[in-house]
Amino acid sequence: MKKIHASIITIGDELLIGQVIDTNSSWIAQSLNKVGIQVKNRIAVGDNREDIWQALDETIEKSDLVLITGGLGPTADDITKPLLCDYFGGKMVMDQDTLAHVTYIFEHILKRPMIERNTLQAQVPDICTVLKNEKGTAPGMLFTKKNTHIIAMPGVPHEMKWIMQNHVLPLTSKWFSSGFIEHRTLLTAGIGESFLAEKIKDFEESLPLHIKLAYLPNYGMVRLRLSAWGTDLEALNNDLNNHFNELKNNVLEYLITDKDEPLEVVVGNLLKLKKQTIATAESCTGGYIAHLLSKHAGSSVFYTGSIIAYANIIKEQLLDVSHETLTTVGAVSKEAVSQMAVAVMKKMNTDYAIAVSGIMGPGGATEEKAVGLVWIAVASNNNVIAKDFQFQFDRERNINLTAVNALNMIRTMIVDNS
Repeated sequence: MKKIHASIITIGDELLIGQVIDTNSSWIAQSLNKVGIQVKNRIAVGDNREDIWQALDETIEKSDLVLITGGLGPTADDITKPLLCDYFGGKMVMDQDTLAHVTYIFEHILKRPMIERNTLQAQVPDICTVLKNEKGTAPGMLFTKKNTHIIAMPGVPHEMKWIMQNHVLPLTSKWFSSGFIEHRTLLTAGIGESFLAEKIKDFEESLPLHIKLAYLPNYGMVRLRLSAWGTDLEALNNDLNNHFNELKNNVLEYLITDKDEPLEVVVGNLLKLKKQTIATAESCTGGYIAHLLSKHAGSSVFYTGSIIAYANIIKEQLLDVSHETLTTVGAVSKEAVSQMAVAVMKKMNTDYAIAVSGIMGPGGATEEKAVGLVWIAVASNNNVIAKDFQFQFDRERNINLTAVNALNMIRTMIVDNS
């Protein structure tokens, strides 16, 4: 059984200028991966005929499946459909089922008149198989060339996903015996990517050919992912689990979780397990830690809330930071964050608290305190730990690094209290 390879082509000038983030490719790749199909390459092209044509030539030659999104609308810049008609040597015809569907949407759902431009949505190349789009007006289209299946879908995410789930994935199960792709992921902190690579060098070199190791660094943490391909699912999982256990043992002192989950979920799960709660007091992060802790379903069980005390007067009035502290050592200090953590924990009656204060930049530095200086405090009912960090990046990255280090400090405290 051979590996099945797919390519993804996303079309639209808005993708190349950064106006729209390409979430379609990521979702498609994950969906294909679940059914054992590996994405060989991803190409983003603008609304340019020559570039799209070249992308088709390149991907069809080396792929079993090519998935295209974008450029199927009714406006002048939507050139994908006529180009595909020319590329595969067909002519445009009116698909009556699609026309009836489009007419129904405009007349009965949108309550708008059908103009001639809208009827163009029902025109398709006569050499394609039409894939009905229940969520929109532009149908999907299936072509075949050189034993490669090519499917064009709308760029609107919820329409693309509907066609993928209801047409593309069922078709791939008929076309391909693709085997299985399995992953195992762990998360580490406290060690850089290069040092981590050196630490597990022997392990990586000993991996069999069907198992690959990937390093995924992000904001002070590194995810390690093992990916394996095979035809016997049980044997594949047993083999992968054995190597994953070996990897965990190699990085045990830096291990945060052996699941593919973010740090805030790890913290939340620890608190839920212990039936304990947490609150946050934030200055420099402006509520970002609160956002992370509360963004996942079920967080109300362990997270009570936050006091965002950006101005010093708010730190004084709501978080009991003493005026003396603010006038002597300042808001970005061990004393200030320690008082903030204790106060928010008491006011919200929680078991734990996080407090942060810092200089995110690009301005705000003094002779004594540089941009990127952050103090973080974590507190429990019987302990307060404060630590300073000197980040040296842009404002956004400094905020992210502050949140990551704060969450990891509280995770360590919760584990130590177990």
